[in-house]
Amino acid sequence: VQLQASGGGSVQAGDSLKLSCTASRTLSSYSLGWFRQVPGKEREFVALISWNGAHTYYADSVKGRSTISRDDAKYTFSLQVDSLQPEDTAIYYCAADRYRRNGDDVTEYDYWGQGTLVTVSS
Repeated sequence: VQLQASGGGSVQAGDSLKLSCTASRTLSSYSLGWFRQVPGKEREFVALISWNGAHTYYADSVKGRSTISRDDAKYTFSLQVDSLQPEDTAIYYCAADRYRRNGDDVTEYDYWGQGTLVTVSS
């Protein structure tokens, strides 16, 4: 499975962005997640959606202002982040877990996109 993340960019504090991840084939049986990483720091969990879309989980840092969604027919999943703040600046990575672990650890994901940069200015 190959994943391609897109949608990053440079925005102002308070703006919104919708990040998308497109897969090379169906991910309908996979849990899907988004992570982010600041250079020099560990990659951290942002959000995940279960294989059937019934469950979503968010990191406290984005809870209440983010929405993860999936469209299996289009081989895509997305992360909408509202009220962006400078501390949201990072490279955002999409990931897929073929074992449906619904985990928040990088080791629980088998496939990764290349990342898309989000820069938030105050």
